[in-house]
Amino acid sequence: MATKRQGQVLTRERTKLREPGLFKVLLHNDDYTTQEFVVWLLKTVFRKAEPEATVIMLEVHKAGVGVAGVYTKDVAETRAERGRQMAEREGFPLLLTVEAEDV
Repeated sequence: MATKRQGQVLTRERTKLREPGLFKVLLHNDDYTTQEFVVWLLKTVFRKAEPEATVIMLEVHKAGVGVAGVYTKDVAETRAERGRQMAEREGFPLLLTVEAEDV
């Protein structure tokens, strides 16, 4: 869009906004964190229903890692940190990491 004003051309540039990137919160298997705690954590922090939480927990148990959820960066980091803190309070060494979602 251009407008003339006293011999000058004023232009207005439009910035195209893009969606924020998505990030996965990954749960990593260990030999100490109980399956019950992982299911409870998935229900509490990641708001998963019991059946979905159980499926994710089993995936983590069998494959060594599983996706707890996919969120914007700030939300993913916040949930991962909250999960780590809750695990630590219960004496579990549960590892939660955040990584960019493949586009």
